[in-house]
Amino acid sequence: MSAVGFQDFGKVAVLFGGTSAEREVSLKSGAAVLAALQSAGVDAHAFDPADRPLEDLKREGFERVFIALHGRGGEDGSVQGALDLLGIPYTGSGILASALAMDKWRTKLVWQAAGLPVADFVILDEDSDFVAVEQQLGLPLFVKPANEGSSIGISKVKTPGGLKAAYVEAAKYDSIVMAERFLAGGEFTVGILGTGKNAKALPPIRIVPTTDFYDFEAKYLRDDTEYRIPSGLPVGEEKAMQDMALRAYAVIGGRGWSRIDVMLDASGKQYCLEANTAPGMTDHSLVPMAAKAAGIPFPQLVVRLLEDARSA
Repeated sequence: MSAVGFQDFGKVAVLFGGTSAEREVSLKSGAAVLAALQSAGVDAHAFDPADRPLEDLKREGFERVFIALHGRGGEDGSVQGALDLLGIPYTGSGILASALAMDKWRTKLVWQAAGLPVADFVILDEDSDFVAVEQQLGLPLFVKPANEGSSIGISKVKTPGGLKAAYVEAAKYDSIVMAERFLAGGEFTVGILGTGKNAKALPPIRIVPTTDFYDFEAKYLRDDTEYRIPSGLPVGEEKAMQDMALRAYAVIGGRGWSRIDVMLDASGKQYCLEANTAPGMTDHSLVPMAAKAAGIPFPQLVVRLLEDARSA
């Protein structure tokens, strides 16, 4: 297991729940993390910031925090900033990387500037020429809120004239809405553990949903989504994907752990899709799945992440 004695962690809070659109997913993640830490002998306690102020962490003597919050208020840098001010070490990325990864648009801009490949996209507003965007990106295409996760608010536009309705739906969740070119070569994800030169990529997973795309239902509610480990790619292509994911992680300033989603086009070219700095820890989640394939059982994974907790 770990070289660090569990007593060295002190009193640990598992932050989960919260008030974002991803609250239900967070509740599942947090319950799994809490149970794993407690089974490993860690003095871990549930803490839902929807029910109590973060200042209670300091008042009640918590010495570390495992962040199992998802969405706004949990993985967008705000909680990270509050914990930095309180001086309490926490798992995962700091303020900048968390805020950047939460914003899919600005993440793409940073990746583009660093020379990483991303799919063509257009930022939409109510005055956009939706017909022209459909023609520019081609059909099908995806529409998504820039600052939501768990596929909330995402639509796949397959027929001409459908973009505006998809924009209206996505705009319910965020003021920034993005249309993105559809890539037909498959969806993959690469989990990453560690920080800086010590960061390591886990085995890539190929995601094969039976639904039209990898939506909220396919992620959390269905049992027929297929997760392929090994991914089925040639060894050299898997290595290239892991290297690209590590670079994407480094460019945004990730630390502790993350998950980088990757898409392939019809020719097999790899593109960075998005980063998740507070990945899910449910029974359907991908980082635990990849860690298990790499020989890291779930309790060992959560303890390892807690070991790497830090503050600014």
